[in-house]
Amino acid sequence: MDRQERLSKSWKMKILIVDDNPMNVTVVQEMLKRAGYRNVHSASSGMELFELVGLTETGEEPEGHVLNDHGFDLILLDMMMPKIDGIAACRAMQSSERLRDIPIIMVTAIGDSKKLAEALDAGASDYVTKPINKIELLARIRVALRLKEEKDWHNERDRRLHEELLLAKEVQSAVLPQPISESGIEIGSLFSPSEELAGDLYAWHRIDEHRYGVAVIDAMGHGISSSLVCMFIASVLKDAMIKLVDPKRVVRELNRRAMQLQFTDQLIQYYYTGIYLVVDLEKGVVDYVNAGHPAGVLLRRDGQPSVRLEGGCSAIGLFEDIEIQKRTVPIAQGDRIVMVTDGILEMVEAPDDEKLDRLYEQLAATAGPEAIAQWEAQYFKEELPSDRADDRCLVWVNLK
Repeated sequence: MDRQERLSKSWKMKILIVDDNPMNVTVVQEMLKRAGYRNVHSASSGMELFELVGLTETGEEPEGHVLNDHGFDLILLDMMMPKIDGIAACRAMQSSERLRDIPIIMVTAIGDSKKLAEALDAGASDYVTKPINKIELLARIRVALRLKEEKDWHNERDRRLHEELLLAKEVQSAVLPQPISESGIEIGSLFSPSEELAGDLYAWHRIDEHRYGVAVIDAMGHGISSSLVCMFIASVLKDAMIKLVDPKRVVRELNRRAMQLQFTDQLIQYYYTGIYLVVDLEKGVVDYVNAGHPAGVLLRRDGQPSVRLEGGCSAIGLFEDIEIQKRTVPIAQGDRIVMVTDGILEMVEAPDDEKLDRLYEQLAATAGPEAIAQWEAQYFKEELPSDRADDRCLVWVNLK
Protein backbone atom coordinates (compact mmCIF):
# COMPACT_ATOMS: atom_id res chain seq x y z
CA MET A 1 0.00 0.00 0.00
CA ASP A 2 1.50 3.38 -1.03
CA ARG A 3 1.38 6.52 1.12
CA GLN A 4 -1.65 8.00 -0.69
CA GLU A 5 -3.68 4.82 -0.29
CA ARG A 6 -2.74 4.61 3.40
CA LEU A 7 -3.79 8.24 3.99
CA SER A 8 -7.04 7.69 2.12
CA LYS A 9 -7.85 4.67 4.26
CA SER A 10 -6.90 6.46 7.49
CA TRP A 11 -9.16 9.41 6.71
CA LYS A 12 -12.11 7.02 6.38
CA MET A 13 -11.49 5.51 9.80
CA LYS A 14 -14.05 6.29 12.47
CA ILE A 15 -12.99 8.69 15.25
CA LEU A 16 -14.97 9.46 18.43
CA ILE A 17 -14.38 12.62 20.51
CA VAL A 18 -15.55 12.34 24.14
CA ASP A 19 -15.65 15.62 26.10
CA ASP A 20 -18.23 17.28 28.34
CA ASN A 21 -17.28 20.73 26.99
CA PRO A 22 -19.03 21.41 23.63
CA MET A 23 -16.49 24.09 22.73
CA ASN A 24 -13.61 21.62 23.05
CA VAL A 25 -15.51 19.14 20.86
CA THR A 26 -16.11 21.78 18.18
CA VAL A 27 -12.47 22.85 18.13
CA VAL A 28 -11.16 19.29 17.73
CA GLN A 29 -13.81 18.41 15.13
CA GLU A 30 -12.77 21.41 13.05
CA MET A 31 -9.09 20.42 13.27
CA LEU A 32 -9.87 16.90 12.11
CA LYS A 33 -12.17 17.96 9.28
CA ARG A 34 -9.58 20.42 7.92
CA ALA A 35 -7.02 17.61 8.07
CA GLY A 36 -9.27 15.49 5.88
CA TYR A 37 -10.92 13.20 8.45
CA ARG A 38 -14.57 12.85 7.45
CA ASN A 39 -15.91 10.16 9.82
CA VAL A 40 -15.83 12.05 13.13
CA HIS A 41 -18.39 11.59 15.93
CA SER A 42 -18.79 12.95 19.45
CA ALA A 43 -20.09 12.08 22.90
CA SER A 44 -20.56 14.43 25.85
CA SER A 45 -19.97 12.00 28.74
CA GLY A 46 -18.55 8.67 29.79
CA MET A 47 -22.13 7.36 29.98
CA GLU A 48 -22.79 8.29 26.36
CA LEU A 49 -19.47 6.67 25.40
CA PHE A 50 -20.58 3.41 27.04
CA GLU A 51 -23.88 3.57 25.16
CA LEU A 52 -22.16 4.12 21.82
CA VAL A 53 -19.69 1.22 22.27
CA GLY A 54 -22.33 -1.18 23.61
CA LEU A 55 -21.43 -1.29 27.32
CA THR A 56 -23.88 -1.06 30.22
CA GLU A 57 -24.18 2.05 32.39
CA THR A 58 -21.64 0.52 34.76
CA GLY A 59 -19.16 -0.06 31.94
CA GLU A 60 -19.67 -3.83 31.69
CA GLU A 61 -20.50 -6.11 28.78
CA PRO A 62 -24.26 -6.62 28.46
CA GLU A 63 -25.81 -10.05 28.59
CA GLY A 64 -26.52 -11.48 25.19
CA HIS A 65 -25.60 -10.02 21.81
CA VAL A 66 -24.28 -6.46 21.42
CA LEU A 67 -26.53 -4.82 18.84
CA ASN A 68 -24.07 -2.12 17.73
CA ASP A 69 -20.70 -0.96 18.97
CA HIS A 70 -20.33 1.47 16.00
CA GLY A 71 -16.86 0.13 15.16
CA PHE A 72 -14.78 3.13 16.25
CA ASP A 73 -11.13 3.10 15.19
CA LEU A 74 -9.90 5.79 17.62
CA ILE A 75 -11.23 7.57 20.71
CA LEU A 76 -10.09 11.01 21.88
CA LEU A 77 -11.08 10.90 25.55
CA ASP A 78 -11.14 13.84 27.97
CA MET A 79 -9.56 12.83 31.26
CA MET A 80 -11.63 15.09 33.55
CA MET A 81 -15.38 14.55 33.19
CA PRO A 82 -18.18 14.38 35.79
CA LYS A 83 -19.47 11.01 37.10
CA ILE A 84 -17.34 8.80 34.81
CA ASP A 85 -13.92 10.30 34.17
CA GLY A 86 -11.60 9.38 31.33
CA ILE A 87 -9.48 6.96 33.36
CA ALA A 88 -12.53 4.97 34.59
CA ALA A 89 -13.94 4.89 31.05
CA CYS A 90 -10.57 3.72 29.72
CA ARG A 91 -10.43 0.87 32.27
CA ALA A 92 -13.92 -0.24 31.26
CA MET A 93 -12.91 -0.30 27.60
CA GLN A 94 -9.79 -2.32 28.39
CA SER A 95 -11.81 -4.88 30.33
CA SER A 96 -13.85 -5.66 27.20
CA GLU A 97 -12.19 -8.12 24.84
CA ARG A 98 -13.96 -6.67 21.79
CA LEU A 99 -13.04 -3.06 22.63
CA ARG A 100 -9.54 -3.23 24.08
CA ASP A 101 -7.84 -2.91 20.67
CA ILE A 102 -9.36 0.54 20.05
CA PRO A 103 -6.57 3.10 20.66
CA ILE A 104 -7.44 5.82 23.17
CA ILE A 105 -5.69 9.18 23.19
CA MET A 106 -6.26 10.90 26.51
CA VAL A 107 -6.88 14.66 26.32
CA THR A 108 -6.00 16.51 29.53
CA ALA A 109 -5.25 19.91 30.99
CA ILE A 110 -3.50 18.24 33.92
CA GLY A 111 0.28 18.24 33.87
CA ASP A 112 0.50 15.81 36.82
CA SER A 113 2.87 13.02 35.74
CA LYS A 114 1.24 10.59 38.20
CA LYS A 115 -2.18 11.15 36.63
CA LEU A 116 -0.76 10.72 33.15
CA ALA A 117 0.95 7.49 34.24
CA GLU A 118 -2.36 6.31 35.72
CA ALA A 119 -4.10 7.00 32.40
CA LEU A 120 -1.49 5.05 30.46
CA ASP A 121 -1.70 2.18 32.98
CA ALA A 122 -5.47 2.18 32.53
CA GLY A 123 -4.96 1.43 28.81
CA ALA A 124 -4.57 4.77 27.05
CA SER A 125 -2.19 4.47 24.13
CA ASP A 126 -1.14 8.13 24.15
CA TYR A 127 -2.10 11.60 25.43
CA VAL A 128 -2.18 15.27 24.40
CA THR A 129 -2.36 18.27 26.69
CA LYS A 130 -4.58 21.33 26.52
CA PRO A 131 -4.43 23.78 24.90
CA ILE A 132 -4.22 21.34 22.02
CA ASN A 133 -1.41 21.79 19.53
CA LYS A 134 -2.88 20.91 16.11
CA ILE A 135 0.36 19.54 14.62
CA GLU A 136 1.02 17.37 17.67
CA LEU A 137 -2.56 16.10 17.80
CA LEU A 138 -2.65 15.11 14.13
CA ALA A 139 0.73 13.38 14.39
CA ARG A 140 -0.44 11.33 17.38
CA ILE A 141 -3.69 10.47 15.59
CA ARG A 142 -1.79 9.25 12.53
CA VAL A 143 0.39 7.00 14.70
CA ALA A 144 -2.63 5.65 16.60
CA LEU A 145 -4.61 4.94 13.43
CA ARG A 146 -1.60 3.28 11.83
CA LEU A 147 -1.29 0.98 14.86
CA LYS A 148 -5.04 0.29 14.76
CA GLU A 149 -4.79 -0.61 11.10
CA GLU A 150 -1.94 -3.02 11.87
CA LYS A 151 -3.94 -4.60 14.71
CA ASP A 152 -6.97 -5.00 12.46
CA TRP A 153 -4.81 -6.67 9.84
CA HIS A 154 -3.34 -9.10 12.39
CA ASN A 155 -6.76 -9.80 13.89
CA GLU A 156 -8.20 -10.59 10.46
CA ARG A 157 -5.24 -12.81 9.66
CA ASP A 158 -5.68 -14.62 13.01
CA ARG A 159 -9.39 -15.05 12.32
CA ARG A 160 -8.73 -16.60 8.93
CA LEU A 161 -6.00 -18.80 10.38
CA HIS A 162 -8.39 -19.97 13.11
CA GLU A 163 -11.01 -20.83 10.49
CA GLU A 164 -8.41 -22.77 8.50
CA LEU A 165 -7.32 -24.60 11.66
CA LEU A 166 -10.93 -25.57 12.39
CA LEU A 167 -11.27 -26.90 8.84
CA ALA A 168 -7.99 -28.79 9.20
CA LYS A 169 -9.26 -30.21 12.50
CA GLU A 170 -12.39 -31.51 10.76
CA VAL A 171 -10.25 -33.07 8.02
CA GLN A 172 -7.95 -34.66 10.61
CA SER A 173 -10.93 -36.01 12.56
CA ALA A 174 -12.38 -37.44 9.37
CA VAL A 175 -9.38 -39.75 8.88
CA LEU A 176 -9.77 -41.27 12.35
CA PRO A 177 -11.63 -44.59 12.32
CA GLN A 178 -15.05 -45.30 13.77
CA PRO A 179 -15.32 -47.84 16.62
CA ILE A 180 -15.59 -51.51 15.67
CA SER A 181 -17.93 -53.94 17.42
CA GLU A 182 -18.03 -57.29 15.69
CA SER A 183 -18.19 -60.94 16.62
CA GLY A 184 -15.18 -61.65 18.79
CA ILE A 185 -13.69 -58.15 18.94
CA GLU A 186 -14.41 -54.56 19.93
CA ILE A 187 -12.06 -51.63 19.19
CA GLY A 188 -12.52 -48.08 20.42
CA SER A 189 -10.73 -44.97 21.62
CA LEU A 190 -10.75 -41.92 23.83
CA PHE A 191 -9.02 -38.89 22.35
CA SER A 192 -8.39 -35.27 23.37
CA PRO A 193 -6.01 -33.03 21.39
CA SER A 194 -4.20 -30.31 23.36
CA GLU A 195 -4.70 -27.81 20.50
CA GLU A 196 -6.93 -27.54 17.43
CA LEU A 197 -4.65 -29.99 15.61
CA ALA A 198 -3.23 -33.14 17.17
CA GLY A 199 0.12 -34.87 17.00
CA ASP A 200 -1.40 -38.20 18.02
CA LEU A 201 -2.92 -40.65 15.59
CA TYR A 202 -4.73 -43.94 15.94
CA ALA A 203 -5.93 -46.29 13.25
CA TRP A 204 -7.39 -49.73 12.83
CA HIS A 205 -8.50 -51.82 9.90
CA ARG A 206 -10.04 -55.22 9.31
CA ILE A 207 -7.42 -57.09 7.29
CA ASP A 208 -9.46 -60.23 6.61
CA GLU A 209 -12.11 -62.35 8.30
CA HIS A 210 -9.97 -63.12 11.35
CA ARG A 211 -7.29 -60.42 11.53
CA TYR A 212 -7.35 -56.76 12.56
CA GLY A 213 -4.52 -54.23 12.37
CA VAL A 214 -4.37 -51.57 15.12
CA ALA A 215 -1.90 -48.67 15.43
CA VAL A 216 -1.25 -45.86 17.89
CA ILE A 217 1.18 -43.11 16.82
CA ASP A 218 2.63 -40.14 18.72
CA ALA A 219 4.52 -37.61 16.59
CA MET A 220 7.21 -35.39 18.08
CA GLY A 221 5.66 -32.35 19.79
CA HIS A 222 2.10 -31.27 19.13
CA GLY A 223 0.26 -28.67 17.09
CA ILE A 224 0.47 -27.89 13.39
CA SER A 225 3.83 -29.50 12.52
CA SER A 226 3.02 -32.71 14.40
CA SER A 227 -0.45 -32.88 12.87
CA LEU A 228 1.03 -32.61 9.37
CA VAL A 229 3.38 -35.48 10.19
CA CYS A 230 0.38 -37.47 11.42
CA MET A 231 -1.57 -36.75 8.24
CA PHE A 232 1.42 -37.93 6.24
CA ILE A 233 1.54 -41.14 8.31
CA ALA A 234 -2.21 -41.67 7.94
CA SER A 235 -1.88 -41.42 4.16
CA VAL A 236 0.45 -44.42 4.03
CA LEU A 237 -0.58 -46.41 7.10
CA LYS A 238 -3.81 -47.90 5.78
CA ASP A 239 -2.20 -49.20 2.57
CA ALA A 240 0.69 -50.63 4.58
CA MET A 241 -1.73 -52.39 6.95
CA ILE A 242 -3.65 -53.95 4.06
CA LYS A 243 -0.76 -54.84 1.73
CA LEU A 244 2.06 -55.64 4.14
CA VAL A 245 0.06 -56.83 7.20
CA ASP A 246 3.07 -58.12 9.15
CA PRO A 247 4.00 -55.62 11.92
CA LYS A 248 7.70 -55.85 11.12
CA ARG A 249 7.16 -55.02 7.46
CA VAL A 250 4.64 -52.25 8.26
CA VAL A 251 7.00 -50.51 10.70
CA ARG A 252 9.89 -50.78 8.25
CA GLU A 253 7.75 -49.16 5.55
CA LEU A 254 6.68 -46.39 7.94
CA ASN A 255 10.33 -45.74 8.77
CA ARG A 256 11.23 -45.60 5.07
CA ARG A 257 8.49 -43.08 4.44
CA ALA A 258 9.38 -41.08 7.56
CA MET A 259 12.94 -40.69 6.31
CA GLN A 260 11.49 -38.88 3.28
CA LEU A 261 10.57 -36.06 5.67
CA GLN A 262 14.21 -35.51 6.62
CA PHE A 263 16.14 -32.91 4.65
CA THR A 264 19.82 -32.06 5.01
CA ASP A 265 19.22 -28.32 5.43
CA GLN A 266 16.55 -28.50 8.14
CA LEU A 267 17.34 -28.12 11.81
CA ILE A 268 14.42 -30.22 13.08
CA GLN A 269 14.30 -33.99 12.68
CA TYR A 270 10.78 -35.33 12.51
CA TYR A 271 10.18 -38.65 14.20
CA TYR A 272 7.40 -40.49 15.97
CA THR A 273 6.82 -43.39 18.30
CA GLY A 274 4.10 -45.97 18.00
CA ILE A 275 2.76 -49.45 18.46
CA TYR A 276 1.40 -51.51 15.59
CA LEU A 277 -0.22 -54.85 16.26
CA VAL A 278 -2.17 -57.49 14.39
CA VAL A 279 -4.88 -59.32 16.32
CA ASP A 280 -5.46 -62.82 14.92
CA LEU A 281 -8.70 -64.18 16.35
CA GLU A 282 -8.35 -67.55 14.59
CA LYS A 283 -4.87 -68.29 15.95
CA GLY A 284 -5.49 -66.55 19.27
CA VAL A 285 -2.34 -64.40 19.12
CA VAL A 286 -1.25 -60.78 18.81
CA ASP A 287 1.83 -59.94 16.73
CA TYR A 288 3.22 -56.50 17.48
CA VAL A 289 6.12 -54.07 17.20
CA ASN A 290 6.66 -51.28 19.71
CA ALA A 291 8.70 -48.45 18.15
CA GLY A 292 9.99 -46.49 21.14
CA HIS A 293 6.48 -45.99 22.50
CA PRO A 294 5.16 -46.29 26.07
CA ALA A 295 4.38 -49.99 26.46
CA GLY A 296 0.84 -51.13 25.82
CA VAL A 297 -0.66 -53.66 28.19
CA LEU A 298 -2.58 -56.91 27.75
CA LEU A 299 -5.00 -57.27 30.66
CA ARG A 300 -5.92 -60.89 31.35
CA ARG A 301 -9.49 -61.70 32.29
CA ASP A 302 -8.58 -64.87 34.18
CA GLY A 303 -6.47 -63.05 36.75
CA GLN A 304 -3.11 -63.97 35.27
CA PRO A 305 -0.40 -61.26 35.32
CA SER A 306 -0.74 -58.50 32.74
CA VAL A 307 1.62 -58.55 29.76
CA ARG A 308 3.46 -55.43 28.67
CA LEU A 309 3.70 -54.82 24.94
CA GLU A 310 7.18 -53.33 24.92
CA GLY A 311 10.39 -53.53 22.92
CA GLY A 312 10.74 -53.91 19.19
CA CYS A 313 12.79 -51.02 17.79
CA SER A 314 13.73 -47.37 18.16
CA ALA A 315 11.42 -44.48 17.28
CA ILE A 316 10.42 -44.22 13.64
CA GLY A 317 12.25 -41.66 11.51
CA LEU A 318 15.47 -41.41 13.53
CA PHE A 319 17.65 -43.81 11.55
CA GLU A 320 17.55 -45.05 8.00
CA ASP A 321 18.36 -48.63 8.98
CA ILE A 322 16.68 -49.90 12.11
CA GLU A 323 16.65 -53.36 13.66
CA ILE A 324 13.06 -54.43 14.23
CA GLN A 325 11.93 -57.26 16.47
CA LYS A 326 8.39 -58.57 16.17
CA ARG A 327 6.90 -60.13 19.28
CA THR A 328 3.95 -62.44 19.75
CA VAL A 329 1.69 -62.98 22.76
CA PRO A 330 -1.26 -65.38 23.12
CA ILE A 331 -4.73 -63.94 23.73
CA ALA A 332 -7.99 -65.38 24.96
CA GLN A 333 -11.65 -64.43 25.08
CA GLY A 334 -12.23 -61.69 27.67
CA ASP A 335 -8.72 -60.24 27.45
CA ARG A 336 -8.29 -56.52 26.85
CA ILE A 337 -5.42 -54.63 25.17
CA VAL A 338 -4.87 -50.98 26.09
CA MET A 339 -2.45 -48.55 24.40
CA VAL A 340 -1.88 -44.91 25.32
CA THR A 341 0.19 -41.91 24.27
CA ASP A 342 2.37 -40.06 26.76
CA GLY A 343 -0.26 -37.36 27.32
CA ILE A 344 -2.14 -39.93 29.41
CA LEU A 345 0.91 -40.39 31.63
CA GLU A 346 0.71 -36.69 32.54
CA MET A 347 -2.63 -37.45 34.19
CA VAL A 348 -1.12 -40.08 36.49
CA GLU A 349 -0.16 -38.85 39.95
CA ALA A 350 3.24 -40.46 40.50
CA PRO A 351 6.94 -39.65 40.07
CA ASP A 352 7.96 -39.68 36.40
CA ASP A 353 9.83 -43.00 36.64
CA GLU A 354 6.79 -44.63 38.26
CA LYS A 355 3.99 -43.23 36.11
CA LEU A 356 3.84 -46.18 33.71
CA ASP A 357 3.67 -48.77 36.52
CA ARG A 358 0.98 -46.75 38.25
CA LEU A 359 -1.00 -46.47 35.01
CA TYR A 360 -0.98 -50.26 34.56
CA GLU A 361 -2.26 -50.67 38.10
CA GLN A 362 -5.10 -48.23 37.44
CA LEU A 363 -6.03 -49.89 34.14
CA ALA A 364 -5.99 -53.36 35.70
CA ALA A 365 -8.22 -52.18 38.55
CA THR A 366 -11.05 -51.34 36.14
CA ALA A 367 -13.03 -54.03 34.37
CA GLY A 368 -16.31 -54.59 32.62
CA PRO A 369 -18.39 -52.18 30.52
CA GLU A 370 -17.97 -49.35 33.04
CA ALA A 371 -14.17 -49.29 32.56
CA ILE A 372 -14.37 -46.93 29.57
CA ALA A 373 -16.41 -44.37 31.51
CA GLN A 374 -13.96 -44.62 34.42
CA TRP A 375 -10.97 -44.05 32.11
CA GLU A 376 -12.68 -41.05 30.53
CA ALA A 377 -13.35 -39.51 33.94
CA GLN A 378 -9.84 -40.28 35.19
CA TYR A 379 -7.73 -39.27 32.20
CA PHE A 380 -9.80 -36.90 30.02
CA LYS A 381 -12.06 -34.68 32.15
CA GLU A 382 -9.37 -32.61 33.84
CA GLU A 383 -7.46 -29.96 31.90
CA LEU A 384 -3.67 -29.87 32.19
CA PRO A 385 -1.65 -26.67 32.74
CA SER A 386 -0.36 -25.20 29.47
CA ASP A 387 3.26 -26.14 30.26
CA ARG A 388 2.25 -29.81 30.60
CA ALA A 389 -0.48 -29.95 27.97
CA ASP A 390 -0.17 -32.77 25.46
CA ASP A 391 -2.46 -34.75 23.20
CA ARG A 392 -4.15 -37.58 25.06
CA CYS A 393 -5.09 -40.83 23.35
CA LEU A 394 -6.21 -44.19 24.73
CA VAL A 395 -7.10 -47.13 22.46
CA TRP A 396 -8.55 -50.40 23.66
CA VAL A 397 -9.17 -53.77 22.03
CA ASN A 398 -11.68 -56.03 23.78
CA LEU A 399 -11.69 -59.71 22.86
CA LYS A 400 -15.27 -60.88 23.24
